[in-house]
Amino acid sequence: MGAEVPVGRDVLRRVVTGQRRDVTLASLLAAGHQAGEALVPVLVGVVIDRAVAEDDGAALALWIGVLAVVYVGLSFSFRNGARLSERAAVVAAHELRTALVARVLEPGGGAEAGRLPGALTNLATEDAKRVGAVTVAVMEAAAAFTALAVSAVALLWISVPLGLVVLLGTPLLLWLGHLLSKPLERRSEAEQERAAHASGVAADLVAGLRVLKGIGAESAALARYRSTSRASLGATLRATRAQAGQNGMTLALTGVFLALVALVGGRLAAQGDISLGGLVSAVGLALFLLGPLQVVGWVNAELAQGRASAARIAEVLSAPPAVVPGPGAPELPVRGRVRLRAVSYGGLRGLELDAAPGELLGVVTTDPADALALLHCLGRVADPDAGSVELDGTALATLDPALVRDVLLVAGHDADLFEGTLLSNVSASAPDPTDAGHLRRAMEAAGADEVADTLPYGAETTVTERGRSLSGGQRQRVALARALAAEAPVLVLHDPTTAVDAVTEARVAGAVREFRRGRTTILVTASPALLAVTDRVVLVDRGRVTDTAPHADLVRRHETYRTAVFA
Repeated sequence: MGAEVPVGRDVLRRVVTGQRRDVTLASLLAAGHQAGEALVPVLVGVVIDRAVAEDDGAALALWIGVLAVVYVGLSFSFRNGARLSERAAVVAAHELRTALVARVLEPGGGAEAGRLPGALTNLATEDAKRVGAVTVAVMEAAAAFTALAVSAVALLWISVPLGLVVLLGTPLLLWLGHLLSKPLERRSEAEQERAAHASGVAADLVAGLRVLKGIGAESAALARYRSTSRASLGATLRATRAQAGQNGMTLALTGVFLALVALVGGRLAAQGDISLGGLVSAVGLALFLLGPLQVVGWVNAELAQGRASAARIAEVLSAPPAVVPGPGAPELPVRGRVRLRAVSYGGLRGLELDAAPGELLGVVTTDPADALALLHCLGRVADPDAGSVELDGTALATLDPALVRDVLLVAGHDADLFEGTLLSNVSASAPDPTDAGHLRRAMEAAGADEVADTLPYGAETTVTERGRSLSGGQRQRVALARALAAEAPVLVLHDPTTAVDAVTEARVAGAVREFRRGRTTILVTASPALLAVTDRVVLVDRGRVTDTAPHADLVRRHETYRTAVFA
């Protein structure tokens, strides 16, 4: 399932057909179970008419044996049908989660647009679980309809009027149940949307907890979450009220229907049109029908919630890519010339920039938003509105983004670490994760070896999720080591040392220059220590290149540059 999935109905269809083997077998077993359950009242009536009423001990033993066989079959069918349906639900939810993660990780991007990370997590957990549960609803529906059909046939056999009451009343009851499920579907979608937003806000607040405490913004953050949480609670209560109302109305309608069946059956027995055993069977079937009819109501509710969640999942799976993948691949070996031709994007206005092969180029922007726009274009997170970004003379827009990122790596300022050891984080991007010498040199160049020395188990120390067990400066050095270990022909670094002390920053600056010698490196930063080791610095002011020269020359002659770097 990819970007071709347009609507939630297609998601539901693919979930069910994707598990068709288990769903079919589970439905057959569940149908057999319910058929047997429906036959039990009929067999009890037969026992009364042919054994009890006639005082026939042999017949009584025979029919009790038949009942025992039916119950053995019921047990077998229920256990195996339930197991298969649950497996189908779990596997379907897992496949949906895999499809969502694959879509989010697609090189073209776009799936995360307008969605908080926590909202995507909610989609991949709760919504995927609800859609997967549709396979159970399909099995239960097959069982319920089988029970209704067998009951109707049995009632027609006992009495045509009773059978007609069931055959005519059941479709009407189902239609009314479907109408009652519509408000639940709408409110369930709103509930999941609000819950996903609340999860996203909570995840953001947890991720930025240290910053919030540092600036004393805990009360404002708490107020924001409280407002979001209350909106989510309100949507949940509305959905719950809708579900309770549907359940209550379904139960009331079912009770009226069953009362009508019992009334008709009682009058027929009083008139002598059916036997005592037939009356017992009819009453037993009427009571039995309560279960299948309640299941039909439950199935309607599950399908309503499943449709709402499937529609939300379909929005992500069918989201247009942020950049359209091109058919080409970078020419190998990559020389490393990067050129921006009249690029306009965000705050950039006709930007002209050229990095020669093997050059260590510094880029200073007077507006931080321009730096982010530049990084987006270089990393092909977005394509320019005008102009082009070229690698060795080939426009990036004509290349596959995944292949571009193998040779042109953009290491963002806010790069996250992953749960695992410090060494596994550094080696995650290395061409050969087993090359201990290369990893050690990358860590030394980034100053991450000093981080390892302070930890209880060195580089084998476990790092918690997003590197929260490390300080800001330690995380930056590990992330920089990971970027260096990738050995990309072109490496773009954005403010890689803002959280480290001045002495360490100066040492890292010289080590990075030496480590990247002969390969193109672009440093988007305002750090004097890093800019001092570059071959050349480009000053971008108001979206345009206003000057380019070595760092020392720009410091002497350009007031705007001095303000941007030293202010």
